[in-house]
Amino acid sequence: MDQPVVLAEGLVKHFGAYRAVEGVSLSVAPGAVYGVLGPNGAGKTTTLRMLLGIIDPDLGSCRLLGSPRPRSVATRVGYLPEERGLYPGMTARESIAFMGALRGLPRPEGLVRADARLATLGLAHAAKQKVRRLSKGMSQMVQLVGALVHDPELIVLDEPFSGLDPVNQERLERMILAERDRGATIILSTHVMAHAQRLCDRVAIIAGGQRRFEGTVEDARAMLPLGVRYRPRESADAASLAALLPSDAQQRDGEWRFTLPDDGVEPLLAALVAGHHGVEGLSIERPGLHEAFVKIVGETHDERHAATMEQAA
Repeated sequence: MDQPVVLAEGLVKHFGAYRAVEGVSLSVAPGAVYGVLGPNGAGKTTTLRMLLGIIDPDLGSCRLLGSPRPRSVATRVGYLPEERGLYPGMTARESIAFMGALRGLPRPEGLVRADARLATLGLAHAAKQKVRRLSKGMSQMVQLVGALVHDPELIVLDEPFSGLDPVNQERLERMILAERDRGATIILSTHVMAHAQRLCDRVAIIAGGQRRFEGTVEDARAMLPLGVRYRPRESADAASLAALLPSDAQQRDGEWRFTLPDDGVEPLLAALVAGHHGVEGLSIERPGLHEAFVKIVGETHDERHAATMEQAA
């Protein structure tokens, strides 16, 4: 069996009284798109920085690309930090080549790759523009290309979709999938569940500095019961209709949503037909990753902050 590209065990990091990360363990298989998910302030960025050796954990260990010293393999890693930053006086292509040079890619080759990859993204017109003249979203795409220009084995993206418009978000998703198809391993930190549901093979959900879940997206979604979306055929008395539906039923835009009853939907359908409400539309659906995330995270984020305040008092 292939060894994990990333193997972290019991990572702990405190900043004074604030417990940023408490015993997080992760294992990322080669060639996977691995999501590190959590609300703002959950400890995602601190965890990633420990994985990369940017900061040292107070406790725990990490092996990156087989090495117990993550910084020693930095040239094999592409990293897009949460804090964006480019030299405003450089052109886009110069910025990309410069970032590649920091990872050992010769500058002439970096310039050639910069032009080719910007063209592939439909951004060839920006190649010779100064960074200061680029929009925020375009600057972010330039920095992303720079993080990938040396064809790293491991790619770590911290909130890469933040600030991008829908067009560039789609471009970024295609880039991530292309890198995966190339054979790279990708760690994607985000709090936007739609991106994670589409892209990730496995996810870890961090809340309150602790890992609350690890598994596939389908594993997470399976933690919630099936839901029903029902639209009556006829306009009928809402009170009489609500009386037939499960207690958690909620109406929105003429449609009712509720949890699938334990005895299935058939008895309910019979009651609705008998009550002259009819069925214009009916679907049974598994809740998405967003709903599973909300359930898993719960109130742990707030509890962590409350506990920190009590310690500091």
